[in-house]
Amino acid sequence: MIKDSSKLKNGQMLKVDLSKIRDRMPKSIWSNLEKAPIGKLVGFKMVDGNQFGLVLELDTGITQWFFEEELSELEEY
Repeated sequence: MIKDSSKLKNGQMLKVDLSKIRDRMPKSIWSNLEKAPIGKLVGFKMVDGNQFGLVLELDTGITQWFFEEELSELEEY
């Protein structure tokens, strides 16, 4: 889980915790994430009054946002 997204950099690779997104993810994106649960950070999104989402570009070229607690940093990719 990411605790402080302000230290992240665009282009950084992040891993999606599939157990935390199963109930909200469309099937088309879910099937791609099952194969490769890693994406490149391409931006941030305000998702409610006090929380940000992190926008990832997935291997398929699709962009999708996630909450900080749904992602973790990778050592190397």
